[in-house]
Amino acid sequence: MRILQVYKDYHPVVGGIENHIKMLSEALVQRGHQVTVLATDPTMRTHVQNIAGVHVIKAGRLATVSSAPISLRLFDWMRRLDADIVHLHFPYPIGELAYLMFGQGHPMVLSYHSDIVRQKYLLQVYRPFLYRVLARARRILVSSANYIESSTYLRPLKDKCLVIPHGTDLTRFRTTDSTARRSEEIKQQYGAPIVLFVGLLRYYKGVSCLLEAMKSINAKLLVAGEGPMGPEWRAQAEQPELDGKVFFLGRVSDAELVALYHACDLFVLPAIHRSESWGAVQVEAMACGKPVVCTELGTGTSVVNQHGETGLVVAPRDTSALAQAIQTLLSDDDLRRRMGQQAQERAHSQFSLPRMVDRLADVYTDVIRNN
Repeated sequence: MRILQVYKDYHPVVGGIENHIKMLSEALVQRGHQVTVLATDPTMRTHVQNIAGVHVIKAGRLATVSSAPISLRLFDWMRRLDADIVHLHFPYPIGELAYLMFGQGHPMVLSYHSDIVRQKYLLQVYRPFLYRVLARARRILVSSANYIESSTYLRPLKDKCLVIPHGTDLTRFRTTDSTARRSEEIKQQYGAPIVLFVGLLRYYKGVSCLLEAMKSINAKLLVAGEGPMGPEWRAQAEQPELDGKVFFLGRVSDAELVALYHACDLFVLPAIHRSESWGAVQVEAMACGKPVVCTELGTGTSVVNQHGETGLVVAPRDTSALAQAIQTLLSDDDLRRRMGQQAQERAHSQFSLPRMVDRLADVYTDVIRNN
């Protein structure tokens, strides 16, 4: 199959959707499919390259408005490219408009990663086109049934929605001799217990709530990642009650990330908005045998992390409940070990990359056959 994936960014940009598209595209190439990714470049220049067998076109951008890169060249590439199927990754209004204008000769499926939450003005302008692109999609792919039921845009279209949980390359998180050594070094450096957060430092991640919760917890918090909220959250961590408790690590290497997962006692994803539709970092921590504390957003976060089984789920922005959940796990070694083992089993049985690719390839084949 000739498959065209469309989104605003691609590797080496770091983000949950970007990583998802990268893993999916490379896995499809390994199965013999021809995959093109159409995204945008941070500069005004267009770059065409081959990355791990994936044909990547990064169209030059003119500007970025409300986190959406504006690229006229992307429209031109959509017109020129041929494919058996187009896979749009929502939300990226420019990519969706490009398909509506120049790509409708090709059948399309759409991965609905998240509602448009913060950019309310943009949504008012874009809403008519949103309905059109959802109507054009042969299948709307969603990571969890929760998101269908809690989205005002998806509920009326649930008959064409298909739940395919996001998969992760779990082989990356196996324990090796070097991982074990580095993990022990981290434990020695910071001391136990260790609470870990991993992710881009964006408003919806809720790290400010986690920092507030840490005031009453006798543990070290390691924050791995960079992002626009970094300066504000670093300043918050300078409060006297957090002195010596919080360490911002910045962006870390893949090897260091795996060591951090293995070194921590538990993982926390304190997200506060529906923009956090899945939380792949939860799967990564679970693959390393760690229990998770997350928030209930009506999205996939509480599908990945099942309350009372693989960890604990609390209400968003409830710092007292968040602190209590963290303390419950830190104070009970047996509970933590049991939930960590169940988390690892769930990650491998439900959220592996091959399982996801199998299901997506079947969707592609069915849509092309019935075109």
